[in-house]
Amino acid sequence: MAEIIAEVFSVSGFFTLLMLLLLQAVLGFDNLLYISIESKRVGEADAPKVRRWGIGLAMIFRVVLLVVIVSLFGALAKPLFGIHLENIFEGEFTLQALVTLLGGGFIIYTAIKEITHLLTVEHIEHSEGGKSKSVTQAILMIVAMNLVFSFDSILSAMAIANTKDPVTGVVEYQVAIMAIAIITSGILMMLMADYVADFLKKNRMYEVLGLFILFLVGVLLVTEGAHLAHMKIFTFPIDAMSKSSFYLVIGVLVITDIISTNYQKRLWAQKEAEIRGQNTEEDALAAVEKHMAGH
Repeated sequence: MAEIIAEVFSVSGFFTLLMLLLLQAVLGFDNLLYISIESKRVGEADAPKVRRWGIGLAMIFRVVLLVVIVSLFGALAKPLFGIHLENIFEGEFTLQALVTLLGGGFIIYTAIKEITHLLTVEHIEHSEGGKSKSVTQAILMIVAMNLVFSFDSILSAMAIANTKDPVTGVVEYQVAIMAIAIITSGILMMLMADYVADFLKKNRMYEVLGLFILFLVGVLLVTEGAHLAHMKIFTFPIDAMSKSSFYLVIGVLVITDIISTNYQKRLWAQKEAEIRGQNTEEDALAAVEKHMAGH
């Protein structure tokens, strides 16, 4: 215990912890989006409880997963099975690749399903994101998807929080520091989850943006899983989507959405002023019909 405390409160340990917290904050945003979407399915009264229990249990399992990954790091990279259809499809699938592929595919499915629901529902303001779920089902889904997100964040953390013996060359991972970063980020997610959900509820125009970001997260995970499996389709290898490209696309999406939303608000304000400026009700209705016909 004394060694762990000394490691955490050393200068190098402190800076490593700060870097890990920054990493968890960056990688945790997409997790918050999924938690917000999933918690809507249980009703407004139970949603905060689902978010707290989901994040709390996920945080515990994430620490357990950290210990397992560190202990079995070599086994994760060993192929479980391979598929070799010459010049059609090839791949060597590891446990890590399978979890990343399946998790990414499920996130893509969820995002597409939610976007489709927004386009087909009759009353958007009363929409709660499709088929409802029980509290237990929603919590289990949040925990499961949190573990999928954890693979990427834990492996990234292991690349930061490690020490190498200069004599033997053996790499030792700073599990205690990584665990503290996971617990701290989990507590911050608990505090922020309700605010993110409330923001999306009050600003429904940004909900589509959040779903497209979630879709990109799924694409990122699928390409990363395919890359880990050395997957080839028609002899063309699938490369992992780079993090820089991912954040660039998200940045462009956010800026475009903000500008588009503000521009639409100005257009509606201008049109409302024009409509109110009409002399009669018939003229106002004619102005509205003319405006709608132009779209």
